[in-house]
Amino acid sequence: MPDGSRQSPSSPATAADVAPAIAAVLEAQREHFVAGKTLPRHAREEALRAFLASVQKHEPHIIDALHEDMHRSSTEAYLSEVGYVTGEIRNAIKSVGKWMRPKKMFSPLAAAPSRSMLVSQPLGSTLIVGPWNYPVQLALAPLVGAVAAGNVCVVKPSELAPASSAVVKAIIDEAFDPEWVAAVEGGIETSQALLEHRWDHIFFTGGTEVGRIYAKAGAEHLSRVTLELGGKSPTIVTASADLDVAAKRIAWGKWFNTGQTCIAPDYILAQRSIRDELVEKIGKAATGFYGEDPQQSPDYGRIINDRHFARVAGLIDEAKVAYGGKTDAADRYISPTVMTEVTLSDKVMGEEIFGPLLPVLDFESLEEVVETIGKNPNPLALYLFTTTAAEEQLILDRVSFGGGCINNTLLHFSDHKLPFGGVGSSGLGAYHGHHSFEAFSHKKGVLKTANFLDPSVKYPPYDDTKRRILRKLVH
Repeated sequence: MPDGSRQSPSSPATAADVAPAIAAVLEAQREHFVAGKTLPRHAREEALRAFLASVQKHEPHIIDALHEDMHRSSTEAYLSEVGYVTGEIRNAIKSVGKWMRPKKMFSPLAAAPSRSMLVSQPLGSTLIVGPWNYPVQLALAPLVGAVAAGNVCVVKPSELAPASSAVVKAIIDEAFDPEWVAAVEGGIETSQALLEHRWDHIFFTGGTEVGRIYAKAGAEHLSRVTLELGGKSPTIVTASADLDVAAKRIAWGKWFNTGQTCIAPDYILAQRSIRDELVEKIGKAATGFYGEDPQQSPDYGRIINDRHFARVAGLIDEAKVAYGGKTDAADRYISPTVMTEVTLSDKVMGEEIFGPLLPVLDFESLEEVVETIGKNPNPLALYLFTTTAAEEQLILDRVSFGGGCINNTLLHFSDHKLPFGGVGSSGLGAYHGHHSFEAFSHKKGVLKTANFLDPSVKYPPYDDTKRRILRKLVH
């Protein structure tokens, strides 16, 4: 996501104003954790069941809030927010016992008679900071892992989506005692007050520049940090691709949530021989999805606020618009827009778009693709449309990216078995499913030795025989 695009606006309150309340919450949570109340399996499962019930109860409120904040359709809201979170919770309830169980490992012969194991231990006091673009999912999905792993947690939803922030707080207040999980609303003053404290783990989703602030705060206290950031995620379409399928899947992935998705296709790299045909098919797909006037479609959303509208609208080069290009500032509406004849020096290629603009560049060989993508920082996602195994392997081997799809867009995010996270400037750490549990856990390596046998070979004094035996044991 563009730097600063999730930063909080200025507020008349200060960090000192909200600090006492935050300090009281943290103290109560630390006492709760130290008392061991989050450790038992049954306690975690009961908390997750209460969490699930609260999300389900508030489903209509979530859908209404997302429509109020971003004109999101009820279908999009359910698929990407409600359904995703409830799926994560159900998976955790079913799996937390297995995740908690120590994992047996083979011990080296030199340590005999011993057995080794990995023990998952909760980190303790955790902070989750959510963004505005998926304000329910990206605040609550990480919380599933934090609770399943046995941590206490403070969740700060984004104030830029105020209706959704209020629902997130209502869900948490209903599902949890504040000594276990508490929601804290507010703007930059709240963020500043939160970062004054030591956390055992900070989980931040947002823009790269703000992510650096949270990383520095974590470094100050040697806290673990997970950063889910963004970047310019490329979509590569080769001449071997099924263009009809590619066009529909690209259009769906790009204009889901009006392009305000950190893993949305940010730009297309199309092989020159099929570029024009692909652009035509993407335009037809968009019209099929949203009609001749997407502003009237109940399935097409709006830009989050006036500031972001002005930023995204300012990236449109009318001379290069091949489809769409319409805007309405009063409605914060920008139509699905495809731009062609785009070069790397164009303004639209200078930052993550985070909106419904889709620039198209062309290429002749995949070597050009590797070079072009390498001119930007590591993308959070990459999408490749091809039917050629050699092309697929070349991109997987040569391009660094957080995760992605072959012949699809966005859907890798929906698989609980796959880790989701960035690399380099697009993020640090990963989560989803079991990976969320691990993100909020410390893996302790423990070796347990029996007392019935205590070989003297490891003890000094060392003679030649002992040295020969020891060398073989550790070889």
